[in-house]
Amino acid sequence: MIQMKDIIPKEMFKILACPVCKSDLEYNKDKTKLICTKCNANYPIEEGIPILLPPEMQKQ
Repeated sequence: MIQMKDIIPKEMFKILACPVCKSDLEYNKDKTKLICTKCNANYPIEEGIPILLPPEMQKQ
């Protein structure tokens, strides 16, 4: 798998927020998920698209 420097364009990343608590998001170590800096909710990135569904609505 090829690692990209930034999966999500910086302009888009700046406006993303956690749908649960509205705090900032950051990449996990492998840049496969976004993690909320406040409530620690995880959001997967699939094919370069962040899936910002609240955790209880994500498929398991």
